[in-house]
Amino acid sequence: MNTAQSAPQSRIERVMATIAGRIAARSLVAGARLPSVRGFARSAGVSVSTVVEAYNRLVAAGSIVSRPGSGFYVAPQLAPMQLSAVEPRRDRAIDPLWVSRQSLEADDAVPKPGCGWLPGGWMAEQSLRRALRTVSRGGIEALANYGAPLGLPPLRQLISRRLGERGVEAPPDQIILTESGTQAIDLICRFLVEPGDTVLVDDPCYFNFQALLRAHRVRVVSVPYTPDGPDLTAFAATLAAERPRLYITNSAVHNPTGATLSPVTAHRVLKLAEQHGLTIIEDDIFADFEHTPAPRLAGFDGLDRVIEIGSFSKTLSASLRCGFIATRRDWLEPLLDLKIATMFGGARLNEELVYAVLSDGRFHRHAEALRQRLERARRTVGDRLRDLGITPAIEPRAGMFLWCRLPDGRDSADLARAALTHGMVLAPGNAFSAAQTAAGFMRFNVAQMEASFGVLGQLLGTAQR
Repeated sequence: MNTAQSAPQSRIERVMATIAGRIAARSLVAGARLPSVRGFARSAGVSVSTVVEAYNRLVAAGSIVSRPGSGFYVAPQLAPMQLSAVEPRRDRAIDPLWVSRQSLEADDAVPKPGCGWLPGGWMAEQSLRRALRTVSRGGIEALANYGAPLGLPPLRQLISRRLGERGVEAPPDQIILTESGTQAIDLICRFLVEPGDTVLVDDPCYFNFQALLRAHRVRVVSVPYTPDGPDLTAFAATLAAERPRLYITNSAVHNPTGATLSPVTAHRVLKLAEQHGLTIIEDDIFADFEHTPAPRLAGFDGLDRVIEIGSFSKTLSASLRCGFIATRRDWLEPLLDLKIATMFGGARLNEELVYAVLSDGRFHRHAEALRQRLERARRTVGDRLRDLGITPAIEPRAGMFLWCRLPDGRDSADLARAALTHGMVLAPGNAFSAAQTAAGFMRFNVAQMEASFGVLGQLLGTAQR
């Protein structure tokens, strides 16, 4: 039984439904005056306060308008929204925004093995609900005021401690809170690069790195990424030939490959960066997925040439937009000025909620359970993909992604477009490749695969006949 449909309506909801029904039946047309509050209350046998609240809710919904001193009137009615007009375009070119648009705009019920986040049921729901109650019982300042430019002090202290556990020494006064990891990169790009500058990325890399760099009108070059980190020969040659100003990477759990940076590669990358005047943004967004912390460039570098960024969207909530920048002291002031210029005050409510969750000891237990659950999912999904002829290129030590080679020379873009016709969002390889060298690869989110194998097998089987 559908409890949402069978639940009894309140008196207010019955009044609202009566008015909405009359508008839908056109017995009340646009511009028509509604019965007075007292008159409707008498005819419907309800209190005046019930009608007042119902009318106010209809005003908030845009169904009617209030004219002080005159009464309530039917608002101009918009044409019904056609879902076909707002759904993502299936013929959109495979570019760095393709997966984002398809995943974000698709209905929640659509299988999304190509998306980059965990299902809601995998998140720390009870910790989030406790945090909401805790913050709501606090002072009004957290609910209504701007945050300070640096961000909530206790959250910065907590982030400093968490970074220290991964070998990155970053005092709280060298940490700036942002609205997301994406905003952190945006602020740094505004500070460090100009249109026409060259920026280096991995190949493959997280597709939104490329999308954001396009917005800054910089030139993007890439180097192949191996199971140990960037290809050092190509890295050195590219630095010498292209003179990039900035390099953006994940080093702990690489997106999309799941690879882990080795200490030897990390030291060589930093030595080359010093020789060529290169600044590095190290995105540490997947840190909570690791059983054992991998080497961090920022840890070896001491926040000299490396800027450490992160957020909490992958393990806490994608709805709580909160990230951070850990950087050298002499870059704090210009970054703070840019933060104020682009968002004014901090997102204090989000910061308070993130702090309430992370400072709750139960979140630590949730994170450990999540790591184990992902480890099981990587094994299970990897085995089932192999049964379909899809082969993981790397066996990741942590994280939610498998970077896989498709069978029989299949083109991942063609497969992704075909999947959309079956209501499934995939992540084709060239969305991650600046050099467009990953047509035969696809990234799979192991936490989002439960309802996907049947369609995937059908698509591959159809192609093989």
